[in-house]
Amino acid sequence: MLGINYIAIAASVIAAFMASSVYYIIFSKQRAKLGSAAVAQTDTPQPSKMVAEIVRNLVLALVLAYLTRNLGVATSADAVRLGFALWIGFPVILLTGSIIWEDVPWRLAAIHMGDWLIKILLITIIVAIY
Repeated sequence: MLGINYIAIAASVIAAFMASSVYYIIFSKQRAKLGSAAVAQTDTPQPSKMVAEIVRNLVLALVLAYLTRNLGVATSADAVRLGFALWIGFPVILLTGSIIWEDVPWRLAAIHMGDWLIKILLITIIVAIY
């Protein structure tokens, strides 16, 4: 993908991973109360899961960089608008489906929605302005 700043990609992946880690630490007690299997298994994520999460963030960053470049998003305000629209259009829609069809507790889905909002906004802003 030509014209994409790979340093911004790397920075956004690291920022999203760190922010997500802190976010889930903050909400670990709530997730445990809601019966989240991931919290019940261990307090420390397995290295393979951490690598998988970094790869997921990398894919997300590449897609968002592609979109910001091809949509002409160059300011933080434009990036926030795009990020928010993508958040509503994808994670929110997918997670509400899990509430409706898979009986996922809405509070647990809301925690995950918050994580996705943070990740999408962080990555979109970083790749758009750098």
